[in-house]
Amino acid sequence: MTNETVTYRSWQKLPDNRLGNTLFSLAMVARLPYAATVLPTVTRLEPGLCEVTSPKWLGVHNHLGTFHAIAACNLAEVAMGMLSEATVPTTHRWIPKGMAVQYLAKAETGLHAIAKLPEIPDFTTITEGRDMVVPVAVYDKHGTEVVHADITTWVTPR
Repeated sequence: MTNETVTYRSWQKLPDNRLGNTLFSLAMVARLPYAATVLPTVTRLEPGLCEVTSPKWLGVHNHLGTFHAIAACNLAEVAMGMLSEATVPTTHRWIPKGMAVQYLAKAETGLHAIAKLPEIPDFTTITEGRDMVVPVAVYDKHGTEVVHADITTWVTPR
């Protein structure tokens, strides 16, 4: 018996290439329809780390024709959620609790979100609810961080 979630086991079973990433991302969007608005593609997933890309398309434009700030938040939440699915064992559960966001620059291209925990918690010590803050940096295609989000999740034993 494994403590890995079905989501993470599914990621591990697919090929590590564009086809595998696309199939995983389509299945993710089928389970999380809100994510479809940013057309996310998970490109890397492991405990403590998730990378997701999103193209710039009409559905994410704001009145300036740039990537809408809330769409960037949606992308950050996708990255946090998939990181949590790969990190939090099945002995525990998680739910988003809050998000602190900084809009750092106009996003004029597609985006690349990187959610990365500075350290993976020892879940055996979490016997009551505890906050886990997931930092997410969102970059444009030039490598400029355009949005930074610290997303607090509430982790509890099942």
